[in-house]
Amino acid sequence: MAGDARARRRTGTGLGVLLALVSAAVLLTALPDHDREGGGTCAAREVRSWSADAPLTNAFARYGDDAGRTDDWTGGDGTHSVRLPDGRLLWLFSDTFLGPVFAPPNPVGESYAWRDASTPLVRNAGVVMAADGTLESTLPAPLFPDPAPQQWRWPVAARAEPRSPGSAEQVLRVLLWTRTAGSAPWIYGVPAATEVATLSLPGLRLEGISTVLDQRSVADASRRVLFGTTAVDAGGWTYVFGGDDGRAVGRPASKAYVARVPRGRLGEPGAWEYWDGGAWTVRGRPAPVLGNGRTTGVGSAFTVVRDGGTYVLFTMAAGAAGLTAVTSYWACAPAGPWRGPARSFSPALPPGEVAAYNPQAHPALGGDGRLVLSYDVNWLDATGGAAQTNLSRNVSLYRPRFLSLRLGAPGS
Repeated sequence: MAGDARARRRTGTGLGVLLALVSAAVLLTALPDHDREGGGTCAAREVRSWSADAPLTNAFARYGDDAGRTDDWTGGDGTHSVRLPDGRLLWLFSDTFLGPVFAPPNPVGESYAWRDASTPLVRNAGVVMAADGTLESTLPAPLFPDPAPQQWRWPVAARAEPRSPGSAEQVLRVLLWTRTAGSAPWIYGVPAATEVATLSLPGLRLEGISTVLDQRSVADASRRVLFGTTAVDAGGWTYVFGGDDGRAVGRPASKAYVARVPRGRLGEPGAWEYWDGGAWTVRGRPAPVLGNGRTTGVGSAFTVVRDGGTYVLFTMAAGAAGLTAVTSYWACAPAGPWRGPARSFSPALPPGEVAAYNPQAHPALGGDGRLVLSYDVNWLDATGGAAQTNLSRNVSLYRPRFLSLRLGAPGS
């Protein structure tokens, strides 16, 4: 009798596993067509392990602390990177401090490297890393001029692509977020438009800027969508993700959106198509692909990578955890449906009232199954003069930190 019971338990377990596998296969094969874009095998993914990438974090700390120049990068956020055809890596930053950094102690006796509180801050900057990983120079800043008084541009995702379809000459396309100064809750500016800048190669000289999607006619500024927080190439398309500013008006999470552009045509506004909830359309209103504004959704900036046939999105978690914890979602296609959130993890933060934000993947780095992810750090209350005072008395608070991640099946 005991042997029969054990046999029944073993048989039941085997049948359960078989049914689960069959159900999963049916689920994947039953997905709508847009769910399988990009090809490859799609399977659930989450972060299986992570650790601090001290060498890369320290490289930016050394470069920022180097007092040999007075016009270079000493700190910034909005960390994005793009590999150039000659092997260099261009790092793009949003708000950036320039100028000298002084050795500790700081003026109040703390053991931090520091900068003068009057140090200039520019709205964007570019830092060039040599092919061997050495940070070499800061491009003249700001790299992208303000479009008008009380307006500025933040650079986000970028791609090297042909100057025109079929051309042998390459240029760099950089997506830009245009924002306008505003009062609370718009302390980081009111979203205005998505633009694309063209830079020459290899000289990285700005040639021109064109508007892709103007959002100023959308009355509710919290529902304006800016594209370019991240981009993923798959098949013949570049998928460009964006988000709204729901968090600015107190929602626990913002919503994610996606557009697509034929590979090599980022600089052509008429080539962009937006997911409207049922199809790709040139002129339709973008519809969210992720986020209910409460328990699921994204931070104001997030990143997406492709692991085989699976798309994995990293973002700060919804709610209060979004100040410290990174979570992820996965999908079989850019338009979803997105599944998650997966379990979150909390990267290290320096002492003080600080917050983590803007997780960004850097596919040009890593390798052998390792994914490099950066996150930015800022003083928790980023308003008023107190914030700049704290960032200046400890320059390490406003520099990217880096992680090495490995993805795998849930529970593996």
